[in-house]
Amino acid sequence: MNRYENVTFLVGDGNLEILPFSPYDELLCDFLNDLSGELRSIKEISDYPDIMAFAFWCRKSNISKLKKEFSDGKLRLGLGTVFHIAPSNVPVNFAFSFVFGLLSGNANIVRVPSKRFPQIDIICSAIDRLFVSDKYRKIRAMTTFVRYEATDDITGMFSAECSARLIWGGDSTIRNIRKSSISERCVDIAFADRFSICVMDGPSVIKLGEAELVRLSEKFYNDTYLMDQNACSSPHLVLWLDDEKSVAKEIFWKAVCSQVSMKYQLEPVCAVEKYTLLCKNAIELDDINSFKGHDNYVYRVAVDKVVDDIDKFRGKFGYFFEYDTNDINSIAHIINNKYQTLTYFGMDKSELINFVLENRLMGIDRIVPIGQAMDMGVIWDGYDIVRSLSRIIEAK
Repeated sequence: MNRYENVTFLVGDGNLEILPFSPYDELLCDFLNDLSGELRSIKEISDYPDIMAFAFWCRKSNISKLKKEFSDGKLRLGLGTVFHIAPSNVPVNFAFSFVFGLLSGNANIVRVPSKRFPQIDIICSAIDRLFVSDKYRKIRAMTTFVRYEATDDITGMFSAECSARLIWGGDSTIRNIRKSSISERCVDIAFADRFSICVMDGPSVIKLGEAELVRLSEKFYNDTYLMDQNACSSPHLVLWLDDEKSVAKEIFWKAVCSQVSMKYQLEPVCAVEKYTLLCKNAIELDDINSFKGHDNYVYRVAVDKVVDDIDKFRGKFGYFFEYDTNDINSIAHIINNKYQTLTYFGMDKSELINFVLENRLMGIDRIVPIGQAMDMGVIWDGYDIVRSLSRIIEAK
């Protein structure tokens, strides 16, 4: 019986050559730069901002910067084979996960989402075109992209053969995958459900000129609406600091609504789902102060206090909780290990760093300005991924 009977190969054929590279080997960096150029040469690439962002990330200047930051004088090689289980709701995540495994010096088995996203075909086809070149035969021999319906047998088969797994998905998905047998030295890095917040300084919003306000609203739109708030780094809770909050809010949300009305297509089924979520929250949350809707594009649910389990209440399609406070430390009690990204505007970064460190918080792994929530990096969810996927060879 063919063990790959129910597996579709998008790149490669499953016969991997496992000869690890050193992280950031020159051949690996050249490949990513050429992949960047190959993707950017595609005529319809402008229709896919997520592919454009991925291609821009892979360019030589960025990879060279990461390589310089990585260098620590230690001898390293990849662990062997990394099995990547990509999330089902973020089309290009599988490609970033692959790059993390590649830059670490590993062979890679990448399970792409079973849902058909055009981005997957575009990126896999570009990789296949590069693999025609003899220059990249070693990388070709170490690379497989697969698609299959989630089954324990197939996931177990690939898990048994790998040296590390990058698992992206919901908590229940991760728990189920971890039932698969793995080798004793296999490294598991799991990127589970996370919750993210945004902190706004009201007076700083009021001081903005028209062009600056438009730019801020564009950045917030990119953080939230591009992935329908499905990305773990997209904020669901917006905190407003200092005085004159009501004025700042109306200025800000009016600008956001303008962006959404121009760029976002709210499907009827999504509008119904968003309204249903509002009704559900009205029943389950005792501390809702008010609700404001902006042409069905923006839902704002104001709460009198943030309950400890607010991270269980997540928005979709432009649905946000709002809370007013004069002291960010007042919400320290809600921060658990589910919290990932804190985006901010008008705040001093050092104040936010102190908020995390001085309160000795279990959560918040990223502190970035509004507009950078979706920026992927080799450090993600608190993990230094390339270092985690490579081994140190000690020589004395």
